Amino acid sequence: MSMAGAEEPAGRQAELEPVVSLVDVLEEDEELENEACAVLGGSDSEKCSYSQGSVKRQALYACSTCTPEGEEPAGICLACSYECHGSHKLFELYTKRNFRCDCGNNKFKNLECKLFPDKAKINCGNKYNDNFFGLYCICKRPYPDPEDEIPDEMIQCVVCEDWFHGRHLGAIPPESGDFQEMVCQACMKRCSFLWAYAAHLAVTKVTAEDDGLVLNVDAVGDQEVIQPENGAHHDGALKEDVPERGKAAEKEFKAEQMNEPCTSSSSEADLQTAFKNQHLNTESQSGCRLQELKAKQFIKKDTATYWPLNWRSKLCTCKDCMKMYGDLDILFLTDECDTVLAYENKGKVDQAADRRDPLMDTLNSMNRVQQVELICEYNDLKTELKDYLKRFADEGTVVKREDIQQFFEEFQSKKRRRVDGMQYYCS
Repeated sequence: MSMAGAEEPAGRQAELEPVVSLVDVLEEDEELENEACAVLGGSDSEKCSYSQGSVKRQALYACSTCTPEGEEPAGICLACSYECHGSHKLFELYTKRNFRCDCGNNKFKNLECKLFPDKAKINCGNKYNDNFFGLYCICKRPYPDPEDEIPDEMIQCVVCEDWFHGRHLGAIPPESGDFQEMVCQACMKRCSFLWAYAAHLAVTKVTAEDDGLVLNVDAVGDQEVIQPENGAHHDGALKEDVPERGKAAEKEFKAEQMNEPCTSSSSEADLQTAFKNQHLNTESQSGCRLQELKAKQFIKKDTATYWPLNWRSKLCTCKDCMKMYGDLDILFLTDECDTVLAYENKGKVDQAADRRDPLMDTLNSMNRVQQVELICEYNDLKTELKDYLKRFADEGTVVKREDIQQFFEEFQSKKRRRVDGMQYYCS
């Protein structure tokens, strides 16, 4: 055991020194840059978003300095977070939908927005939750939480847009790459019609079957088995022949699949799944898709649900369902552009279009003589750095920070000697 303050042998010190390759650093920087582009890329970093009205989706912040807990909650856009609250304590809210920047309105007693001071006193269409005070999940804790020693991923509900610990959702989240969106327990209760869809669309299917046996009971533990509705569609037309027609269609579908060539073997389960997906996509032709699903047995549970990519496109958009979405204030679920993924992709595209090569920008601002000199300097630097690093590669040694500093010091020294040794002639 070494004493505090005792010097480690040189070899031992070298072993303890963390070694990070240049590739690792570049990959990490690129990953962080891509994440920033995804979250911030769809938002304007220079102009306050207030003039755009309620923005469909944008990066938002809450200022704890201006609107601390106990005051009215308020949200500010990306540009105002830089220009008006740069030195303040901010809570990053990731993105929120249909929000108008509050910066400088009546919720801010001692601050005027520098970018757009002429704002209404209050934005009545904005929605707020505990996130605006830095509290998240049903446990109402900050993130990161200094008192929470359990590593856990935070997941945002696509409906209420609150963030939840995976362990507080009532159902273990699938691997992050296996689902696209999550609906929390409270929102599943409020939007209970989603349980009919969950049996067919959710990543972890929520069905009333256990080892192939259908549970013919009204409640089991914390789950409720919903029996098929004997009622009709919204228009009152009874669909008593749905199960019979469904069985016939299923047999016909399987027969067609068996007659078609296939590159891999199709199991009974695979055909069953394929039929359900096809059936779900075509049900809208026979009326309300939701009522078709309610004609089958499904389960309601006190858990969150996890949904795959494009699941929203499977929701029924008949007149009565659209009215229900409006009454529940969830019309956004029918908009594929509302998703965080769509926002992130837009940000990446916009950033790629705006991204410029700094070297080319510098060259374009120079005259021809300066351009030639800069290119020559660049080529010299590239050649000398390549030769310098090759020595380390040949010797199998690690390049350290001091080595890079030493290279640039020597390069600058050589450059000064070259400049000082130049002779100038006047004609």
